[in-house]
Amino acid sequence: MLVMDIKNVAIIGAGMMGKMLSFVFAAQYDVSVFDTNDIDVIAGIREGTKELIAKGLLTQNEFEKRISRIKFTSDIKDEGIAAAELLVEAIPEDMALKQSVFEKLEDICRQDCIFCTNTSVMSPSEISRNMRHRGRFCATHFWNPPHLIPLVEVVMSDATKPEVAQVVIDVLTGVGKKAVLCKKDVPGFIANRLQHALWREAFYMVQEGIADAKTVDDACKFGPGLRWPQLGPMENSDLVGIDLTLNIHNYILKHLADNHSPSPLLYEMLESGNLGTKSGEGWQKWSPEQIEALSSELREYLIDRQ
Repeated sequence: MLVMDIKNVAIIGAGMMGKMLSFVFAAQYDVSVFDTNDIDVIAGIREGTKELIAKGLLTQNEFEKRISRIKFTSDIKDEGIAAAELLVEAIPEDMALKQSVFEKLEDICRQDCIFCTNTSVMSPSEISRNMRHRGRFCATHFWNPPHLIPLVEVVMSDATKPEVAQVVIDVLTGVGKKAVLCKKDVPGFIANRLQHALWREAFYMVQEGIADAKTVDDACKFGPGLRWPQLGPMENSDLVGIDLTLNIHNYILKHLADNHSPSPLLYEMLESGNLGTKSGEGWQKWSPEQIEALSSELREYLIDRQ
């Protein structure tokens, strides 16, 4: 039997994503957070959400009320984990580790607990391969930072029951997320497939000398990127007309990048030790001040959209 009335949520893993996931779910639920390391989850949440309070998007009282619902444990058999009706795993992207954790959790948690894996790339079908109750399992791909980006992709495995996916979508909607359903377990799910199709074309244009990296970024940020939050690709196609869309694709698709291996420029930069902001140079050169500005401006932008 599938539990429909969610009251308690468990988060497995209290790293960068896990601690903020606990904050997201604490908007509506009591949350137990497990990690093998003794982590000050509340301190991490305070640091990650200070701008929300500073900008008046969350009052101090609202914040305190929410974090009062969060409890940390280093005991995976803790009552809060065992009693959860919904559990979200947020441990490192290691297939064997994820599989073993869920096998163990099946013996600890309620018989009707819904299990979710927060993975950005790994197959939920493969992660759940050794579970006994695979129908109660799906992927929930939160985007980082999860308390600021609304999107969560709910990804069905080859065994996920439709009613399980719907309960997860309803829970996520209730805590303020924009949950979308990926009906098939495919590499990249939905949003990463779209993102990396764009990246492939961007890298190709730099590789072919069509434009430099900054120009490509500017073309996205000051052109179509401005309307993407309001106008998706399918809506855009309908808006301009299916007939025009067909005519454009008949002309342009044969000229777009269609490589099935990474850009050779990525290999060249890797061999040169140019790893992006990690090393101070990638597609562009980065000073410490520019790196800090890149991160802070992104956070400011996301906060302003709340």
